[in-house]
Amino acid sequence: MLRFTDEQIAFQEVPNEVSLAFTIAGCPLGCKGCHSSYSWHSEQGSRLSPDYLAHRLANYHGLISCVLFLGGEWQPKALLPLLQLCTSRGLTTCLYTGLDDVACELKTELTYLKTGRWQAELGGLTSRHTNQRFYDLRTGQCLNHLFIEQ
Repeated sequence: MLRFTDEQIAFQEVPNEVSLAFTIAGCPLGCKGCHSSYSWHSEQGSRLSPDYLAHRLANYHGLISCVLFLGGEWQPKALLPLLQLCTSRGLTTCLYTGLDDVACELKTELTYLKTGRWQAELGGLTSRHTNQRFYDLRTGQCLNHLFIEQ
């Protein structure tokens, strides 16, 4: 069962999308300098069930275009039905992970994937030196350039 510590509408994390974003509790990576280290404990937050997600999608119908999961890949059997629910509603999906890749079963339901551990000295997606990559899985294209101010 996935739990989340934060739910918000996000405008910058997925280019050209209005995202309903969930910060998933229980990340096992423990990256030094993580902006959401408070969410590392898996028992905190609220349960993110398919019923809860369906209710939130109904509330935001016509207002959002994407659902963003900040974590959750460590429980693919719990995340997969949530992704499928989103795609069945015609929404794009995105996963932010600190890993370099995720299970194929998840990628088949994802539109976008951000990979790479947070490394403060390299910066995030707005840095030209980042180790993180943001991919459009429909095309395989890396979209990092969309985050960097020209």
